[in-house]
Amino acid sequence: MTVSLKKLQDQVIVITGASSGIGLASAEAAARGGAKLVLAARSQRALEDIVARINGLGGEAVSVPCDVADRRQVENLREAALLRFGRFDTWVNNAGASIYGRLEEVDERDARRLFDINFWGVVYGSLEALPVLRKTGGCLINVGSEVSEAVVPLQGMYSASKHAVKGFTDALRVEVCEIDDAPVSITLIQPTAVDTPFPSHARNYLPNEPKLPTPQIAPEDVAKAILRAATHPTRDKKVGTMAKLSTAAAKIAPALGDTLSARQGERQTTDQPPRHPEGTLFRSGEDSGLAGRTRGVQN
Repeated sequence: MTVSLKKLQDQVIVITGASSGIGLASAEAAARGGAKLVLAARSQRALEDIVARINGLGGEAVSVPCDVADRRQVENLREAALLRFGRFDTWVNNAGASIYGRLEEVDERDARRLFDINFWGVVYGSLEALPVLRKTGGCLINVGSEVSEAVVPLQGMYSASKHAVKGFTDALRVEVCEIDDAPVSITLIQPTAVDTPFPSHARNYLPNEPKLPTPQIAPEDVAKAILRAATHPTRDKKVGTMAKLSTAAAKIAPALGDTLSARQGERQTTDQPPRHPEGTLFRSGEDSGLAGRTRGVQN
């Protein structure tokens, strides 16, 4: 079946992890394009400020506090969207978190919580959105990473979770789009490192403050890819030159890929002591912002 997606100005879009970084950039770009928005995150105060700003500029947005690791809260997000707008046309599973630390040192409780957010949050969002999208047509967008195919040391559990997101999304696409021929576009977005508050939000086991390696792309670049997929059916999209190079090396020359990945280990910390090693793994971060401000969350 040929999937037809609405123009941005005619859409209702649900975005998780909308209080900072890629989610916030996507929300702001979608609002400028005329879309109606349902914005979700754990950070209620930050969300409310963002919604007030969008509505004050003539847009239409609502906020829904939501921990994507809790399926009941994701179900509530879906129902809130339907109650307010009667539908949604695109659902973006963007919420994510990370852990900096060697795999042998990461506590199992932290690792399971990471998978609850990064993987199960995508699963819950997808399964709650699909019954609506199957009936009306539309787009499901899952935000993975270049490390959905490559890996990065000292964020091994994050890499594992993003591999799982890719496997789930690819299998879901085959079942929904190929076998069922449903009027749904299912997209995997794979950005390289993005200049966002990602490191400061991460759980940190390292002796220094974490950072993302350079080069980094702007969150607006990822938002552009997300909104393009919302209006033009897209199987997957790697965003940033390094995403293309890293995934190509992992596929074509995996031993070389391992060597290149190892070099990223020493490029992921600053010379400063950790500021907030607990991060936002188990709590919301009420700070909002697009970037980590090198200008300042990889997702």
